[in-house]
Amino acid sequence: MPRTSLITAAALFLLLSFSFSSHAQDPTKIATMSIVSDLDRYAVELLKVVFEHTDGKYVQVPQTGEQRTQARVIEDIKNGVTQIMWAATDQTLESELTPIRIPILKGFLGHRIFLIRKGDQARFDHVKTLDDLKQIKLGQGTTWADTKILQPNNLNVVTTQKFAGLMYMLDGGRFDAFPRGVSEPWSEVNFGGLPFEVEKRIMLVYKMPMYFFTNKSNSALAKDIELGLNRAIADGSFDKVFFNDPSIRSALEKADIKNRIILHLDNPTLSKETPIDRPELWLDVNSL
Repeated sequence: MPRTSLITAAALFLLLSFSFSSHAQDPTKIATMSIVSDLDRYAVELLKVVFEHTDGKYVQVPQTGEQRTQARVIEDIKNGVTQIMWAATDQTLESELTPIRIPILKGFLGHRIFLIRKGDQARFDHVKTLDDLKQIKLGQGTTWADTKILQPNNLNVVTTQKFAGLMYMLDGGRFDAFPRGVSEPWSEVNFGGLPFEVEKRIMLVYKMPMYFFTNKSNSALAKDIELGLNRAIADGSFDKVFFNDPSIRSALEKADIKNRIILHLDNPTLSKETPIDRPELWLDVNSL
């Protein structure tokens, strides 16, 4: 073969090889839940950091369109329409999907403060122990995960199906305190023009992790997410995302946690595989 032909053939081979190599290294597109809340925005930001710690193998593409129920998202994961979701865990969910057992909110969901009727603060000033709290009626959703925690701890829980119903029941004196996530009550004190305020002294704390979840058949993705999370924890970028998140930072400041009495509850719904023996994964309120 003439020398020029050899050179041309070699150049063509290199070009094709480069093209194939570049194509092979394109990141895999991963469909995630849509962004409809501060929590979703946070999860997407954290997942971006996670993927940066997996050598650029993935790029996330949040779903668009209307908000889906959790049941619908679970079906989308099972059917491959969506590859990653995030949710507060329970044993049923962990049996249906693969959980990546690193709490993406450092257990923040399990920190609860109370929405109360305006003018009732003095009643709570006398609460110092869990036994004291048992004398107060707490409102909660009938099917909520928190109800399955509060009741086994022998707290006095009044339930109903709908969120709005709980607000009107609190106003009407059917119960005296509505435990809410630390970031939630600040926007709820003016619900329907009802006279509410945020209780100032008490915080319930229990292990309630929120995880990323994948399809059970996608073990490679689950392992890569776990790897990325652990790398982000090790180099501090996980905590940077968490503590710099505006909604989390605002909630921590408003809650004034360092001046609250912390009442710890057991969570009997946790899987035995929950990483409770890794303190670096959980928010330490004493360090705030």
